[in-house]
Amino acid sequence: MKRKAGESQAHIFRTAWGWCGISVTRKGLARLIIPDGVSRAELARLLGAPGAKGAHGAVKMIGDYFAGRKRGFDVPVDFTGATAFERAVYRAAAEIPYASTASYGEIARRIGRPGAARAVGMAMSRNPVPVVVPCHRVVKTNGGLGGFSARGGVATKERLLAFERKHAAQFVNAVDKAAARRYHKRSVRAFADNVHLTDM
Repeated sequence: MKRKAGESQAHIFRTAWGWCGISVTRKGLARLIIPDGVSRAELARLLGAPGAKGAHGAVKMIGDYFAGRKRGFDVPVDFTGATAFERAVYRAAAEIPYASTASYGEIARRIGRPGAARAVGMAMSRNPVPVVVPCHRVVKTNGGLGGFSARGGVATKERLLAFERKHAAQFVNAVDKAAARRYHKRSVRAFADNVHLTDM
C-alpha cells in the first residue's frame, strides 16, 4: 500500500555491513533496506531525504544487530496494507530464534494453514522489514535456502544465516546453554509483545 507524502520518515545510517535505510511512521518501522552494498545516495532515492523524527529506537537496534551485539528486536512495526494471512506469517517468522531456521511448510502449519507453504513464501517475499521479521530464517523443507527478495538475494540470505551462526556460537561459548535458551525466549517474547500490526 502506497503511503501519502509526509506520512513516513526516512533514516539513513551506517552499520558494520555498510549503509542501511529505514522508513518509519508514527506507528512504527515500515520499511528496511538491508545494508548490502547500497550507497547512501541510492537509499535517499529509494526512501526520500532523511529526517530528524524519532525512529522508535530502530536505528540503534539494527546497528547493534549488524555488529553482532543484538539477537532480537523490540520495536513497533507498521504493517499497514498487509493481509491477515501475511500478518500471521510475519508473527510466526518473528518467533524463529536467532541462528535457527524453520521451513515454509512449518510456518504454514504454525498458523493453521497446512498446505499453504507456497503462499507463505509469497508473503515472505513481501516482507517490508527483513531481519526485524527474519524471513532469512525461513527455508525449504529439504534444507535448501529457498528465495530471498531483499537486497542481495539468496547470497545475502546465506550470509545472514552464517553471520548469526557465528555470533550465536560465540554467545553460547560465553554463557551456559540454559542461559542462552532463556535469552532467546526473552528476545522472542519481547519482539512478539511489541510488534504492532496496524492497518490504516
